[in-house]
Amino acid sequence: MTGIPTVAIDGVPDPLPDGLAVLDVREPSEWEAGHIEGAIHIPMMELTDRLGDLPDTQTLVVCKVGGRSAQVVGYLARQGYDVVNLAGGLHDWQAAGRALVSESGATAYVA
Repeated sequence: MTGIPTVAIDGVPDPLPDGLAVLDVREPSEWEAGHIEGAIHIPMMELTDRLGDLPDTQTLVVCKVGGRSAQVVGYLARQGYDVVNLAGGLHDWQAAGRALVSESGATAYVA
């Protein structure tokens, strides 16, 4: 997508630096299966009602493969937020061996 600030997984520091927030815009069932520890969960469809829940810092926006998060980054960037989309989403995050956690304590996975 043109004009959408985007980073590939190899451009994301591991571990994530202090001051970088993660916003996960997937649905609740996807979040429960596995997410990045410390991420903020705001499903895409709730975003406009929950702008007050967004951090006031640079934010990496994630979804499963990068489509929904790209739409959210486009919207939030127009609102003045410092946001960047994770290309390949949590699918690429997990494929790169990055850690995920689950709500249930079960083995986390990308749903």
